[in-house]
Amino acid sequence: MNWTEIFSAAGSELFLVCAGLIGVLAGAWLKDKFASLSIFAGAIVLFIAAAISLLQIDGGQAFGGLWETDRYTNLAKAVAYVCAGVSLVIAEGYLTREKLIRFEYALLVVFASLGMGIMLSANDFMTLYLGIETLGLSSYVLAAFNRDSQRSSEAGLKYFVLGALASGLILYGMSLVYGFTGATNYDAVAGAEYSLGLLFGLVLMITGLAFKVSAAPLHVWTPDVYEGAPTPVVAFFASGPKVAAMIVFATILFEAFGTSIDQWQDVIVIISGASMLIGAFGALRQTNIKRLLAYSSIGNMGYALIALAAGEEVGAAALLVYMAIYALSQLGIFGVVLSMRRRGGMVEDISELSGLSTSMPWLAVCMTALIFSVAGIPPLGGFFGKYVVFMAGLEAGLLPLVIIGVIASVVSLGYYLRVIMTMWGGDKMPAFESVSGTVSMTITASTILAFPIFVIFIGWMMGIAGGGFSFG
Repeated sequence: MNWTEIFSAAGSELFLVCAGLIGVLAGAWLKDKFASLSIFAGAIVLFIAAAISLLQIDGGQAFGGLWETDRYTNLAKAVAYVCAGVSLVIAEGYLTREKLIRFEYALLVVFASLGMGIMLSANDFMTLYLGIETLGLSSYVLAAFNRDSQRSSEAGLKYFVLGALASGLILYGMSLVYGFTGATNYDAVAGAEYSLGLLFGLVLMITGLAFKVSAAPLHVWTPDVYEGAPTPVVAFFASGPKVAAMIVFATILFEAFGTSIDQWQDVIVIISGASMLIGAFGALRQTNIKRLLAYSSIGNMGYALIALAAGEEVGAAALLVYMAIYALSQLGIFGVVLSMRRRGGMVEDISELSGLSTSMPWLAVCMTALIFSVAGIPPLGGFFGKYVVFMAGLEAGLLPLVIIGVIASVVSLGYYLRVIMTMWGGDKMPAFESVSGTVSMTITASTILAFPIFVIFIGWMMGIAGGGFSFG
């Protein structure tokens, strides 16, 4: 066993395992004394894991080919770990006020992030399933973390039942693929002869993975879980795991089934179009900000799927760039949602933002910029994210899908502008309680990244990920 090769390929995940186990021992020994410290310790651990992924960005193979990393997956891991770390940092104030702060919360996020890393590093279906379950089991507990809340318990139960169904579909699909190819390694499956049984396995896997990224028609859990789960948990779900699941979706289709793109491209096109339209029209009726963001998430996964449908050559880098921009913007938006608190507790109705421009102008400015970015308004970063996925779609000859994306983007302005008009034109409501320093810093940093300077970062990411686009 060559430990140098193992560490170069799986250094960040080995670090997360060790840190997580030490955290379990520390929590068992110190109990409540470790609660507040665990949040910041967990965030530091995740930031270090992200740094390790970048330092070892060239990656390598380990564990007899079960594990393989490269520049693309390591960059995706770094983004996912940073998002998870930031979601931990902004959770501390909420958990303290709601009397939910326990050391288990940080450990669950760390182990969920470990699952993301395993998924992204997988070069074999067995490794992939291990990562899916590590992320999934931690996520189910996080969704129901507020045990005294009926909404949170309901969210956790729905997520668990539907998530177990999706995991079963993925596992059954993997079993069929193994049965008809005799292999579970991505490279071996890619070289296997095409058969009808293999196609059935692929369809089942796509169905399960569509659930994991909350794409239509497997999106039904998303609004309820977003509404019911604690807000910091939703901030986590909306960022790191979304990045990991979408990149894994692409990795499987590009690497294991890349030679069968004619068999799965039309399926992804249908899922993408349905997600964009359902997300756009479903959000128009929402009055709860978290449910609105859930439908927005469904729509944005549809835009990301355009790049997936475009194929590896033109879509891979565009997908990573889009997901990075989306995830970072979501952290800022959920930072604002975490700020929606008055003496009576957290408020979630969109009308509660009325007059925010008068009571807390900086918060209104940041929320406006972040919403415009997610909506794809130039010259904000979200515009360039949509630009690269639309261009990928056009290069792949998916003009009808790109047209649907443009229509959905126009429709989505209806609910985005409603939130902005409420903040800037509504009657003044009582001011929210003061925003904690970590939440304020996250909102500000996310807003800064939403401005055109982020285009430089986009170009850098495209170069590292092997993209063919250029700006300027």
